[in-house]
Amino acid sequence: MSETSPAGSAETPGTPDFDAMTRDIAEVPAVEVIVTVAVNLMSAAAVKLGLTEEGDKYKDLDEARKLIHALAGLLDGSATEISSFHAAPLRDGLKSLQLAFREASIVPDEPGQGPGEKYTGPIYG
Repeated sequence: MSETSPAGSAETPGTPDFDAMTRDIAEVPAVEVIVTVAVNLMSAAAVKLGLTEEGDKYKDLDEARKLIHALAGLLDGSATEISSFHAAPLRDGLKSLQLAFREASIVPDEPGQGPGEKYTGPIYG
C-alpha cells in the first residue's frame, strides 16, 4: 500500500514529494537560488582541484575546468541580477579557483584560455 502525501499524490517511501519541493522553492528568492548554485559549483570545483582534506583522492582537472567555467558563466550572466554584496565574494572565490587550477595544471593554459576566462578575462598567477 502506498502512502499519500498531504497534497493527495501517491508517494512511495524514499520518493521525494515534488509538490512540497515546488512549494518550498517557490518561497526562496532568486538571489538565494543563484548564490546557492554558485557555492555548490565552487565546492565541487574545489574537490575536483584536490583542495579538500582528501587531497588528490578526487582530483580531476577536466571536471574542475567544467565546473569553474560554469561558475564563471553563472556569475557573468547574473551580475546585474545579484547585488555587489553577493557577487563580490563569489567573484573572489572564482578567481581563487582559477588560480588554483593554473597552479595544478602541468601544461598551463595561455592567458585568457583557462577555465572561465572567457567571462572574467585573463587570470595571471
